[in-house]
Amino acid sequence: MTSFNRSTSRRLKKLTQIPSVWEGDRRPLSSSQAQSSDLEVKGECILWVDGSQGIVRGMDVVAPETGPEAIVRTLMRAMEHPHSPAKPARPQRIVVKDREIQFYLRGVLQDLDIAIDYVPELPLIDELFRGFTEILDSQVPDLPPQYAQALREKAFSIWQAAPWELLEEQQILSIEINKWDVGTLYASVMGMLGMEYGVLFYRSEESLKRFRASVLREDESQGRLEEAFLKQDCLFLTFERADESDEDEDEFSDLADLPLSEIDPTFGNIHPLEGLRSVLYDEEALVVFVALESLCRFIRDYRRQLGSDTFPSLSRRYRISLPELSNEPTKSVPVTVSSMPQLATELEEIAGFDTHDDEKDSQALPIFQSLRDDLIPEDSFLSLGVVSWEMLEYLRKEAKHHETEEITQAGDGLPVILIQTSRPKAKTVIENIEQAGGLKAICFNPGANPFDGTRYDLGLLQTENSELFLFGEFEDDDPIHVEARKKWNQRCKNTKGYCGLIIAKGLTGASRGNPQLRDMMALFEARFLSPKDLGLGTLQLMPQLQFE
Repeated sequence: MTSFNRSTSRRLKKLTQIPSVWEGDRRPLSSSQAQSSDLEVKGECILWVDGSQGIVRGMDVVAPETGPEAIVRTLMRAMEHPHSPAKPARPQRIVVKDREIQFYLRGVLQDLDIAIDYVPELPLIDELFRGFTEILDSQVPDLPPQYAQALREKAFSIWQAAPWELLEEQQILSIEINKWDVGTLYASVMGMLGMEYGVLFYRSEESLKRFRASVLREDESQGRLEEAFLKQDCLFLTFERADESDEDEDEFSDLADLPLSEIDPTFGNIHPLEGLRSVLYDEEALVVFVALESLCRFIRDYRRQLGSDTFPSLSRRYRISLPELSNEPTKSVPVTVSSMPQLATELEEIAGFDTHDDEKDSQALPIFQSLRDDLIPEDSFLSLGVVSWEMLEYLRKEAKHHETEEITQAGDGLPVILIQTSRPKAKTVIENIEQAGGLKAICFNPGANPFDGTRYDLGLLQTENSELFLFGEFEDDDPIHVEARKKWNQRCKNTKGYCGLIIAKGLTGASRGNPQLRDMMALFEARFLSPKDLGLGTLQLMPQLQFE
């Protein structure tokens, strides 16, 4: 049996011994709901209570598999660092209702002159645990127990259907239900940009338009944007990583890359008078169930049409069976799902996608098909710099080289973006760029997080097939980046708009952050595009819903 060090025993014996009887116990945290729903209550609670003064001196929650040492650790804190208003002290007597705990404590505490006795009841601790149970029982589960499994199954069906591969956020589907005081829901699918996956079911067109106009308005303050977010009127389903503590960023850069077992759906409601809550009540759960099932069927029936270049006008009527445990008098609900190309056009106008600028020439802007962040590994070392003209000639000969037109050799060298990663990942990056036809341009474009007010300078790579890849997010008030960008702009001006991308290996070696010539595996020469050339405006980060 483990015992205290002699120095620890001497320290504890110096504490004033008070004529008190302390109750101690270790019990599972449980609830009557835990047996009948998806409400999961984990852990065991260790309590030490001064029975003479009626105060809690120490409390801990530990995993069920934690050994008996835990109860001693909590007892030591109860003696040396008790909860207020108790003072450090050592009891004369301890009572427990578990024989194993009694025998264990007798062995460990034998040098502290504390009597350890068994009693069949612990009145104070019993009362405290009754209060804990009442609190747990009064908690509302995130989903009604009778619908929880059915809703989760429908959520995973949506995940597998992946409507974000077909629909952009402004391409709205109406879902006419006409039940439970809900007329038509307007479904907006999130996920095409790979940042946040889910579906928002707005209860009105007005709420949808108002919110999108607010988040796209550049002069909105953080407070006003948060207010606009909370003024939405919608039900939602979002997806997140099931266990954030096991996140392996090196292996997965996108939620869509995770296996189904590691995806966790979250449901909730946003309303101007309620704010955000991650709980659905009975009628809301049925509404979301019907909406998800009808959305799944619509995606299944029209996948080819929805995947076309234009957003087609489509409509279909379904009869959705309700979950078996539903108490509704009717067992099914007729639902009509329709695409809304006219509304999509209106939302694009709000976003300024078709704004005409008389000062721009008639030349077509680069095609903005999607913004992706899956090209550059997240753990890469990134820098803005320059390579001398002599080094450029060396790289053209020794590294994999993709050359543009003849570059004007003015200034101190070619401005470059350097990406350093591991050798296998570097090879993958190079292959992906080559498969996309090569590198067409390097760009910096303004971005903003409307919810915390942060402004960004987004580094983008445009491949020859017109796809855009995010390679860096730089806060626009970072003085180091601001200075680097000034030098970058001047160097690009010197070279008449030419620049380069270097992919290097050696991230974990001695040359980390300072790759040598032998580490540089590829050079892609490209043109530099300004935000005006790119024509995208400020890119807005749509917020991720988070819950306590």
